[in-house]
Amino acid sequence: MEDLLQVGVITTTHGIRGEVKVFPTTDDAHRFDYLQSVLLDTGKELCELDIERVKYFKQYVILKFKDVDNINDIEPYKGKSLYVTREFAVPLKENEYYIADLIDMEVYLENGEYFGTLMDVMETGANDVYVVHIESGKEVLIPAIKDCIKKVDVENGKMVIHLLKGLC
Repeated sequence: MEDLLQVGVITTTHGIRGEVKVFPTTDDAHRFDYLQSVLLDTGKELCELDIERVKYFKQYVILKFKDVDNINDIEPYKGKSLYVTREFAVPLKENEYYIADLIDMEVYLENGEYFGTLMDVMETGANDVYVVHIESGKEVLIPAIKDCIKKVDVENGKMVIHLLKGLC
């Protein structure tokens, strides 16, 4: 399981005083109201940044970090990801999973036959869709619904699915 969970990506600067516009990669963008800090992936290391102020603009979160008061200080980090540790993650409800825990999960059919590896999760409006790479090199899209997803074992990295007709 991943120790870090992505909560956003810095898209651009906002003004000249060091604020950034962040595209949230979390279901609840207002979770930033409760965070004291985030971890910035600079590409070389993780840096903890203390949050001074949070605002919202359309689908974006505007963040101001403490001790970052100039556009030049934050400009190099456009496109970089922001993370929190698992202890600051939003609690999950029953049958909810962190995407980071699903990636690279082994997928099996109900009869125990190995099917493929879950490589990505597409977030659509109605339900998520799991992208599974199968041995033939193809991708199969599996809707994350009760009819298809029979068991998810995060600790062992395994998922059991029921393959509906027409999906493969």
